[in-house]
Amino acid sequence: MSIRPSRTHRAGGASPPAPAPGSEGLSRHALLSPAQMGVADRAAPAAGVTGVQLMAAAGAAVVRAICDRWAPRPVRVLCGTGNNGGDGFVVARLLRDAGWPVRVALWGRRDALRGDAAWAAEAWSGPLEPAEPACLEGAGLIVDALLGAGLSRSPEGTLRALIQALNAAAAPVCAIDVPTGLDGASGRAPGAVVRADLTVTFCRRKPGHLLLPGRVLCGALVCADIGMPEAALSGIAPAAYANHPDLWAGIFPWPRVDGHKYHRGHALVVGGAQMPGASRLACLAAARIGAGLVTLATPPSAWALQAGALTSIMVEALPQDGALDLAVADPRRNVLLIGPGLGRTPQGRHQVLALLATGRPCVLDADALSGFSDEPEVLLGALHETCVLTPHEGEFASLFGAVLPSADMESPSADVGAAGVGDDKLWRARTAARQSGAVVVLKGADTVIAAPDGRCVINDNAPPTLATAGSGDVLAGCVAGLLAAGMPVFEAACAAVWLHGLAADGLGQGLLAEDLPGALPGALAVLAGMD
Repeated sequence: MSIRPSRTHRAGGASPPAPAPGSEGLSRHALLSPAQMGVADRAAPAAGVTGVQLMAAAGAAVVRAICDRWAPRPVRVLCGTGNNGGDGFVVARLLRDAGWPVRVALWGRRDALRGDAAWAAEAWSGPLEPAEPACLEGAGLIVDALLGAGLSRSPEGTLRALIQALNAAAAPVCAIDVPTGLDGASGRAPGAVVRADLTVTFCRRKPGHLLLPGRVLCGALVCADIGMPEAALSGIAPAAYANHPDLWAGIFPWPRVDGHKYHRGHALVVGGAQMPGASRLACLAAARIGAGLVTLATPPSAWALQAGALTSIMVEALPQDGALDLAVADPRRNVLLIGPGLGRTPQGRHQVLALLATGRPCVLDADALSGFSDEPEVLLGALHETCVLTPHEGEFASLFGAVLPSADMESPSADVGAAGVGDDKLWRARTAARQSGAVVVLKGADTVIAAPDGRCVINDNAPPTLATAGSGDVLAGCVAGLLAAGMPVFEAACAAVWLHGLAADGLGQGLLAEDLPGALPGALAVLAGMD
């Protein structure tokens, strides 16, 4: 499965065209907004699967997930009056039939149930009680079937009180589709929200399952196949994708039997004198992940230190004025990286602009971004289509805060597939990429990679141990190394983020950034062994 458009820029030529829309089934890594899943639900009957069949399959999937994790115990199923509540009624009936003690509580009026939800409620022959905090007493498991994924406002009043009581209860919680109070499109929780131990969703995941705080609030996540017909999904353009090798492994730049080091590219890293370790980390990562050659261009005051610390990396001294004319004179230096350890100086700014003026693929990180915080328009005006920006949230705000619309502004539904708000991370990254014309890697535990053409990927394999100084320098080097080896820009960013997370995960607790480059061969071996 590819998410490439028909034309993708790359360091060494154009990538082949992607399959025409509809020529493949919708990727299992596609993330659909609540609105898009609603479209599929409504289209399913015309494709031969009724809403009742989908609801019955959804309830059965939740029961399987519950039985896989917990032994029979007293269950409280909290149902709303929509289809999410209908799923809850199915769960209650099937658990009761399996011998579990079940009580059902309804938030809302029985006569408000309509359509498939009314069918599911009618099939429940047990009593109904009002969904209020008292109903949770004695529960050994709570099933949250109160609201669906399309949150329109913050829970208030009795619903808020019920959510607070649910979170205070000692029993584990299984949420259906998304925890109540969580926006499935953005992962945001504008008010009271259920903290689930397990969430079972259906057909495809939603962006809110991967974006923070949603990923934490969902607990363990199961995405169940409930028999949604492929025809009901045709024509839906995913809001985003979950990062996975299925999306880019087919064009990964593995070394060729007939290749040599220059076939694998030559990455030039421009470093500074203030924090020399940062540029060393970037160089080592670029070399480990795929670049055939890596050169570090460093101020003369740091040359002896860097040359003594690096063996497989070539180190050359820049002139005193930091001019890069000689460093970029060799056209075989096909990818340029600047930012790690650069320092926020006028010379550093000039160097960034000089590298961008070459038109070669550039990776900008750290001080290459924050150094323009007082004049972001200068940097944004110099970017081109083969640039990758790797900001964390602070650098992102300093660079795009003045040019992005206010956080209070609604994001266009055509962009994200559902209503969102201006501080939605997915929307912010996509908008920044479109406005800058560069690929944006908005870093975090839920890193978002966005391309100017609207493609967007959310990464979910990064362990919390990556929250350590220098890990971002390694990531920048990973991107540069894959670009040097010839991978298209967006795909190189996606692959670098995924491999970076996998390498960190293999190291476990106690990780230091300097451990990461050495862990990349193991991550590459895992990738090579995947089907």
